[in-house]
Amino acid sequence: MPSHHTPLHAAAAEIVAARVGVSPADLKVETPRRTELGDLSVACHRLGKDAAKAAAEIAQSFRPHGLLASATAAGPFVNFKVDRSAALAWLLDASKQKMLVPRAVGEGQTICIDYSSPNVSKHLAYHHIRSTMIGHALVQIFRALGYTVVGINHLGDWGTTHGMLIVAYRRWGADEPLDVTKLNDLYVRFRSEAKTDPTLEPQARQAFKELEDGVPETRALWQRFRDISLAEYQAVYDRLGVVFDDVRGESAYEGDVQRVLGDLESKNLIVESDGARVVQLEDEKTPILLVTKDGTSLYATRDVAAAEHRWNTYHPTRSLYVVDRGQALHFRQLFKLLGKMGYEWAHVCEHVPFGLVRFGGVKTGTRTGNVILLKDVLGEAEHDVRKLIAEQNPKLVGDQLDQIAATVGTGAVVFANLASQRDKDVEFDWAKVINLHGDSGPYIQYSHARCASIQRNAPPDEGGEVDTSLLGHDAEWAVARKLIDFPDTIVRASLNCEPHVICHYLLDLSAEFSRWYTMGNGDRSLRVLTEDAPVRRARLALVAAVQRTLAEGLAMLGIGAPDQM
Repeated sequence: MPSHHTPLHAAAAEIVAARVGVSPADLKVETPRRTELGDLSVACHRLGKDAAKAAAEIAQSFRPHGLLASATAAGPFVNFKVDRSAALAWLLDASKQKMLVPRAVGEGQTICIDYSSPNVSKHLAYHHIRSTMIGHALVQIFRALGYTVVGINHLGDWGTTHGMLIVAYRRWGADEPLDVTKLNDLYVRFRSEAKTDPTLEPQARQAFKELEDGVPETRALWQRFRDISLAEYQAVYDRLGVVFDDVRGESAYEGDVQRVLGDLESKNLIVESDGARVVQLEDEKTPILLVTKDGTSLYATRDVAAAEHRWNTYHPTRSLYVVDRGQALHFRQLFKLLGKMGYEWAHVCEHVPFGLVRFGGVKTGTRTGNVILLKDVLGEAEHDVRKLIAEQNPKLVGDQLDQIAATVGTGAVVFANLASQRDKDVEFDWAKVINLHGDSGPYIQYSHARCASIQRNAPPDEGGEVDTSLLGHDAEWAVARKLIDFPDTIVRASLNCEPHVICHYLLDLSAEFSRWYTMGNGDRSLRVLTEDAPVRRARLALVAAVQRTLAEGLAMLGIGAPDQM
């Protein structure tokens, strides 16, 4: 549904709506691709053949008022130019009051976001960054828009794979110190040995059956593995600034399995297939598998229980599952199953898929041991960025340099994983990730630091009102126009669960700011810190608005905004 999140957009929509005979909310207000056409564009397509005529009549009858200065017609479109001084006055005030983001959009609505969700007893590998940081960005975006957000870490801490690890530990690991590396090595060894030893897989299923049956020794071993894993994960989450509201694993729904199966039985949905218990679903070639032929429950059953819990506890408007696209079939079938069970809320469940992470064309993973640890990548990025910053700014030393390097290094890795469209694979390229000047996270952070530096170097503010009429240069208006796009950008990112929209917006804003700022290198009169105090005050107000927007946008991506680099 089109939304008008600034008074400029609302005014344009109201003028056209009055002539077209629809609600302003039914009209889409866009920014023309060619700046010479205007600042805002509204289509009259709803009038069909009369659209061009209506657009011409609206433009002809328009009289300047408020924020809008002029109107012209281009086919079925009415293009408006805004009153720059009035628009800048609104913009700078909204930015200063931190009201540029429309925080009423999500009022009274709750969103559950399931993200990260690693499998216990395996490393938090580099490929986990996609679910973790896409989900974390969505949490920040929706919260900024006023939604109540429940961030959920749904740990993979149940299932036959844990039976595999228990068998591996009993066979090969009981006498050695235990950490996540050792647990992962045991898992990889089990997978390798099972290729030639047919007795291992049945033993793993039996060990998991012991878990389900509550055998004390088996449960204690599983809990030990779980605690070791969570401590390791937390250290990485702390480094990334990721905080969850609800951390629970599949094991939390173990007690619900028989109830869920009983409910499905009572509705005559379960059928037997080769000894397993399944549910047939419309337009699906294969059924959804709930219980194996040896009586072991599968994660689909626990996912039903988890979905029920989220609905009963939070009543979400949307319940998002940020999981790689390889699980598309599972979630499609899960949501169909929820609908078949009669849950009217099944439609709020959405799979938010994403592409793979590749190093030189090779997919990372833990099953065969070709794992690249997330903490190692973050450490390497921090190390490389530290050297670059030390070369460019020798005055930064000690703890201050370490802190900035950590912020920029982490931000570089995070941005590299958010900048592409969500469903596309991400090719890891060190040079691109830590580039301080290209289309990268550090480039945006550098722009923020530049804004902070300009304001630090400004003479003391003498006070007084900002005269926005003094911001008359086209380069200044280009920056302002980009700032005015910020509210709509955030809403679009939320609707499509696409953080990359914000990434590219911040790159564009940084580029517009750089173009404006560097013009002063060739013309002293265009410098931000000009000797003309009223002009300087107006330009500094625009710089401050850019800095606030960059900081807020980076925060939505889960990236810090240093004041120096």
